[in-house]
Amino acid sequence: MNAQLPGQDPTLADEELEAGAPACVLSFNANDPTGASGIGADIATIAAMGAHALPVITSILVRDTAEIFESHEIDPEAVADQARSVLEDTTIASWKVGFLGSAEGVSAVAEILSDYTDVPLVSYLPNLSWMDDDAQMAYLDAFRELILPATMVLVGSHSTLTDFLLPEWDAERPPSARELAVAAAEHGTDYVLVTGVQLPDQFIDNVLASPQGAMCGERFERFEASFVGAGDTLSAALAAILSTGTALDVAAAEALSFLDQALDSGFRPGMGGVIPDRFFWALPPGEEPVEEQTSEESVDLLDDTVPPLHSRNVH
Repeated sequence: MNAQLPGQDPTLADEELEAGAPACVLSFNANDPTGASGIGADIATIAAMGAHALPVITSILVRDTAEIFESHEIDPEAVADQARSVLEDTTIASWKVGFLGSAEGVSAVAEILSDYTDVPLVSYLPNLSWMDDDAQMAYLDAFRELILPATMVLVGSHSTLTDFLLPEWDAERPPSARELAVAAAEHGTDYVLVTGVQLPDQFIDNVLASPQGAMCGERFERFEASFVGAGDTLSAALAAILSTGTALDVAAAEALSFLDQALDSGFRPGMGGVIPDRFFWALPPGEEPVEEQTSEESVDLLDDTVPPLHSRNVH
């Protein structure tokens, strides 16, 4: 029973009280102490989109805004317990899967997802080159076998998804978003949202695709800066928008627009990459966002979803 609020009609039914409540999005992700990526990025993004985040921590990253030093995985049973406890109490409208810590963590999360097959799942695959080779291979194999079959939309950079889905690609040209979608569909995934597709004249493309072809996309112009947390921002925004029942192509376009503006207002709290400002829209009247920022070329080891971008869309 909901607690009565001051001035509230005590006869108001619970259903009426909950009618205006935000949709709930459950996110599985690592804790990033910089707030740039991981569960902190998901919470901020989901809140900015008007939904309510249910955060389940899968691992603890030791990192700064430039690089990841190590990761301490949460016991898979503890991950499952976090999720089960809230799922027994709360109705969720969508899922977001980020970094799950280990192959065992992937298995624990997949078991939970299997009980809610009607809830749309957005899965984000970051660049995991910072992991030990054996651990990375085991993680990716488990992700491919257990998470992809449950995934509605797989989000990732063109380079990361190519290495993951088409590791033996040897054509002179890079694979298209549709070809990546075909490869993902072989593992049960319905769609891919591919970012960072290189285009001529300093532009990059971001494309939502199915095995039948591209569905929608946004082109961005690049400038020299390295962003941390862009991939988690995009995938969490997409999950939040889908939680409202929005059509996928519309949701993807809105999520890309949100990311564009968050990067435009990005800030650099440390000596590493630029962090997207997920609350760019909350700036006081008359206050301008941060001007374009540049940095020496750096490698974002968790999130390579969006290469350095200029802030303006090119349609």
